[in-house]
Amino acid sequence: MPAPLGHPFDLTGRVAIVTGANTGIGQAIAVALAQAGADIACVGRTRAEDTAPHIRALGRRAALIDADLSTIDPVAGIVEETVRALGRLDILVNNAGIIRRADAVDFTEADWDAVIDTNLKSVFFLSQAAGRHMIAAGGGRIINIASMLTFQGGIRVPSYTAAKSGVGGLTKLLANEWARHGITVNAIAPGYIATNNTAALQADADRNRGILDRIPAGRWGTPADVGGAAVFLSSDAAAYVQGHVLAVDGGWLAR
Repeated sequence: MPAPLGHPFDLTGRVAIVTGANTGIGQAIAVALAQAGADIACVGRTRAEDTAPHIRALGRRAALIDADLSTIDPVAGIVEETVRALGRLDILVNNAGIIRRADAVDFTEADWDAVIDTNLKSVFFLSQAAGRHMIAAGGGRIINIASMLTFQGGIRVPSYTAAKSGVGGLTKLLANEWARHGITVNAIAPGYIATNNTAALQADADRNRGILDRIPAGRWGTPADVGGAAVFLSSDAAAYVQGHVLAVDGGWLAR
């Protein structure tokens, strides 16, 4: 990674891949990294047409890469296209994810596989592809998006809980293996953030009330609340932070 310019949170000259960058948390992270100086490869099944203008308005470059991470078929191409379009790769944010809800006794194999493939399998293999590049380049940053369900069981989301628990373990394993190569691997565990994935919970009056009653901050988080954590973990300020899952949850886990 290039020498820091100005301050330890400065990402000038660095290039980040953000998956699921078209909306919600991914969009907020992409914009936050651009505000800190990074150029962004926005990856997603839905083209990040709404995100790119915000990045470019900051004077940063945005490359739009179409990729459906329900399979690992596009993984190698994502890294190659990023380097071709933006010249390097310093940061990977594994944000893309899906959720399926049903009682455990009714949960289908199709819903299990869909969530595990997107939220865990593709996270590992994209990290592997980026890790190979970063090892050769002498370092980098990988940030996985975990969940409160990395720590807790939840209800009616068995494959999501399994995947996010796996993301926490995978984060630690990759940190153990790649720290010696100058790569930090950490995760962010957002709390209850108002996004498309949580729309059903927000619409359920009883669940929504129960959630808000437990959050010390007294509100749902916004995608922008996660952006600062991503900038920190991408920066030189976090050079000695390794294998950590950082909760951004309004105090949910402290309750």
